[in-house]
Amino acid sequence: MKRIILNVLTLGLLSAGVAGAQTIVKIASLSPLSGSQSFTGTLVKNGAQLAVEEQKAAFKKMGFDLQFVGYDDQADPATGTAAARKIASGRAILGVVGTMNSGVAIPASEALKASHVTMVSPAVTANEVTDRGLANMNRIVARNDAQGPAGAKFMMDELGAKSVYILNDKTSYGEGLAAEVEKTLKAGGAKVIANEGTEEKSDFSSIIAKIKLQKPDAVYFGGIYTQIGIFIRQLRDAGIDIPVVGGDGLDSTELATIAAKGANNIYYTTIVAPLESLPAAKTFTANYRKAYKTVPAGYAAFAYDSANVIAQGILDAAKANGGKLPTRTQVETAIRKGSFKGLLSGDVTFNSVGDRNSVTLYIMKMDAGKQSLSAQSTVKPPKQ
Repeated sequence: MKRIILNVLTLGLLSAGVAGAQTIVKIASLSPLSGSQSFTGTLVKNGAQLAVEEQKAAFKKMGFDLQFVGYDDQADPATGTAAARKIASGRAILGVVGTMNSGVAIPASEALKASHVTMVSPAVTANEVTDRGLANMNRIVARNDAQGPAGAKFMMDELGAKSVYILNDKTSYGEGLAAEVEKTLKAGGAKVIANEGTEEKSDFSSIIAKIKLQKPDAVYFGGIYTQIGIFIRQLRDAGIDIPVVGGDGLDSTELATIAAKGANNIYYTTIVAPLESLPAAKTFTANYRKAYKTVPAGYAAFAYDSANVIAQGILDAAKANGGKLPTRTQVETAIRKGSFKGLLSGDVTFNSVGDRNSVTLYIMKMDAGKQSLSAQSTVKPPKQ
């Protein structure tokens, strides 16, 4: 009799474990957690995780156990794609915050397409990320074809630049941004001395020699702060103090550290707001500091918003599904067609290809290593 009772209890415990496993819902992040871009990638992970922690109670009311898992893509397309395949195989994962890099987002979203795992990126800007029309790829930030023209017009109208030397890092992000800048500069009557791609990371002397010879009014560099910071430091060491302008790849507090004494006369467009410009940022900042013992930055806030979009999309899909756990396809549809309010960065809705219908673009200035807001404007994606 005791053996029978024990067997029944064991069966009951196993059944409870199976039932609990069926109610687990996971939201993942995919960003560089190791390597040269790990500082910004960790902001993405932390912001997403904070949102998930805050959403747990709402999920619990519906009978779901919401969990978070962070994946490292090392800012590398192959690594990111391999991680995406792991995410696809983890059936409890219904959405991904990420990626941070356009060159990773494109293959990763393709790897997740067949399994309908939705992505909401807080950072990627290359036009082709959403121009492919994937049902599972969304972003809450502006595109290169908004950033590039804004940067070019700023150089012409505010900096008075009549000639510009353009550089790019030969990635989907950098090349795309540089191409948009070149097109807008030429249309505005400015001279484009060059649009040169470089993968150089440590010695820019040959490029700087050409810039010194050509004497442009400004340099535009489409790329990431880890590379551009070294370029700026060497440019200033060579005695060239002209403005250096870039995109959101420069948006990191690490830029001032890398550029050192050269962190002057730098401007960049950015898709993420400086936290002080967001009305609800005070509470977010306090909660972030409490959770991670450090100060957040813009990408953490936008990852937080991306995770909240995914969480609300899952809850909306569950309600439409009679309170039952929704499928990945149902979540994918709920996010693309949903309306998400009360976010740090404002209300979010997506167009047919996953671009945010209305988003603010910011232009920042750095002098003496300190950043300040120079200008901002509301932009919309091109009509599909």
